[in-house]
Amino acid sequence: MSYPPSAPDRIDLATLGDPTYLGSVQHIYSVPDHPGYMICRTTEAGSVFDVGSIFNIEGNDINRAVFRHAMYARLADPATWVRVKNAIESDTMLPDTWRAELLKGPLEKFIEAGAVTHHLGMVDAQSGQVVTQGLPEHPSTSNVVRRFPVMHPARRPLLGGFVFDYAQFHQSDCYVIPLEYIVRFGVTSGSSILKKYEGMSGAARASYEQELGLSAPMKPWEMLSPPIFDLTSKYEPEDRNVTKQEALLMSGLSTEAFQDSVKMALLGGWAVRELLEQIGLALWDLKWEFAVDRDTLLFVDTIDADSFRATSILETDGHRLIIHYNKQAMRDYYRILHADWYAGINVAKAEAQKIGRPFKDVLKEGQATGTYPATPVVEPEFLALQSRKTSLIRQHVEGSSDSATIRTALTQCGQDEVAFYRQRGQIEALAKLNAVKA
Repeated sequence: MSYPPSAPDRIDLATLGDPTYLGSVQHIYSVPDHPGYMICRTTEAGSVFDVGSIFNIEGNDINRAVFRHAMYARLADPATWVRVKNAIESDTMLPDTWRAELLKGPLEKFIEAGAVTHHLGMVDAQSGQVVTQGLPEHPSTSNVVRRFPVMHPARRPLLGGFVFDYAQFHQSDCYVIPLEYIVRFGVTSGSSILKKYEGMSGAARASYEQELGLSAPMKPWEMLSPPIFDLTSKYEPEDRNVTKQEALLMSGLSTEAFQDSVKMALLGGWAVRELLEQIGLALWDLKWEFAVDRDTLLFVDTIDADSFRATSILETDGHRLIIHYNKQAMRDYYRILHADWYAGINVAKAEAQKIGRPFKDVLKEGQATGTYPATPVVEPEFLALQSRKTSLIRQHVEGSSDSATIRTALTQCGQDEVAFYRQRGQIEALAKLNAVKA
């Protein structure tokens, strides 16, 4: 195992200069005199459907940053993994052989010393101190993380088409693994795997069920036991689903290391699930990314409401409605109130995949010519609701309010969101997406 580079203990945020990367929801900065680290500064911007920043949620910058800092601290804490082990052992619905396999390997190491992550700490907004344990006296939007090489597979021509070359990942020993690991404790109505599944024939469905590890046909709003995982490419122009076999070859990892990375994704899912259940939220799915440093696997990238789906159930208007406490609420807003724009997004994605061009470029050009509708403006009232949700989840993870109080306040957010759709005559449209049977 290699040791991390020399870490900063204080950073003057006023001297950072221009960001080295402008993302849709965060900006990346270099750390002066510490090239082995970088600063992730979250923004209030939001992104759905891969279109980039198209709305702002007030306070979401600090809410995201605090959640990330607190959650990564939990991952590094052995006590977290003791709770995860207890949760897995007490889940009587899990197959015995599946449970036994998950309890071996990474979890045993985590219980001894915690998980290894890229996270160093949060910068105090006033003093500049990099706080590694607990929250700074003045929380900021800036977290400090270890920097890892990011490699993009080369696109190679093949008989009028193309393939992606992942050879460099097999020749390196320190890099971000070019995959997203999606852990699913259940299947939501908006899940990408459900959409794919519903478009398949009988034989293809059976094959897909086997690939995902399902023991029964897939249904919306159904919890799974055991949970499943699927994988997507990360550094190709557009993300795409890949099989486990292809993912192993793309990763550059040994078979054992790849198996450990899958277990880490599942275990990390349980860590987040346990946290959210304390405030009455059910975790359906979340995504992880990992880096490898010789023989060490690390949790990297982001973990906040943009990377998981958590919900509650509200009985109202003759329905049992799923209420989203994540950016699925924003996806549903666009799908219900701006269906023409959403349809244009899907057409643009299909065109981009067909011609092998970046989706955002195809969309932007099509909007300029009127082929696709312009991006709509989100109503401030709805954005304020989402701000309340993420603020409450932040209060929970930082321990500034008790779980029962937060649970009650989150329920009120759900009631107010339903009232928003009711006032616009869209309750049935909301129910079509999110109603579940008793």
